[in-house]
Amino acid sequence: MPRIPKFALLWAGAAVACLAALAPSARAEYAVLQSGQRIHITGYEVIGDTIRLTMPGGTLEIPASALSRVDPEDTFLDVKVKLLDVPFANLIATAAQMHGVAPELVASVIAVESNFNPNAVSWRSARGLMQLMPGTAARLGVTNVFDPAQNIDAGTRYLKELLLRYKGDLSLTLAAYNAGPDRVEQYKSIPPYRETKDYVRRVTEKFHNTYRAANEGDPLQ
Repeated sequence: MPRIPKFALLWAGAAVACLAALAPSARAEYAVLQSGQRIHITGYEVIGDTIRLTMPGGTLEIPASALSRVDPEDTFLDVKVKLLDVPFANLIATAAQMHGVAPELVASVIAVESNFNPNAVSWRSARGLMQLMPGTAARLGVTNVFDPAQNIDAGTRYLKELLLRYKGDLSLTLAAYNAGPDRVEQYKSIPPYRETKDYVRRVTEKFHNTYRAANEGDPLQ
């Protein structure tokens, strides 16, 4: 099987360029996105400045710059999610590992949404640690939105849904988490609301800082 030419990914940065040395494989692997999301794949293909990921249920095309690395399944399964130095660290680690979302991202969303207050209620009726709206909580099967375990699990699942919907684009994912997917679809980008723009900036900065602190020597690209 021919190798992927290195020049195809050089522009995307060193982390993505390393993928050029890997030949697509038929065995199961995990694509790890810059956002920290992990996607179970059976193969991948470089197509210009995008990468087509093949999954058991179909295919997904993402920008090459969105991909951090590809981990073999056996390597991934041995990885343990480290506990962060934050409240509810065990619940965050459990939900993050179960749903394939970076625990640093989950913790950053909680910090900005509720400052780790499980009883927080916004003027829009968003509730709990991850500030779930009543409709979202009901759709995700939450019976007690103020229960930290249920709230974190549902909020992490929702983040995963949005990460998949926006092909690993962290900015659009966070914008949709704050303003709703309908507004992101309406503007085809981050909605022009001061609150949403500030939210995306704050969570992204906190995510990068938290990631660097928890993974010294392995900064996000």
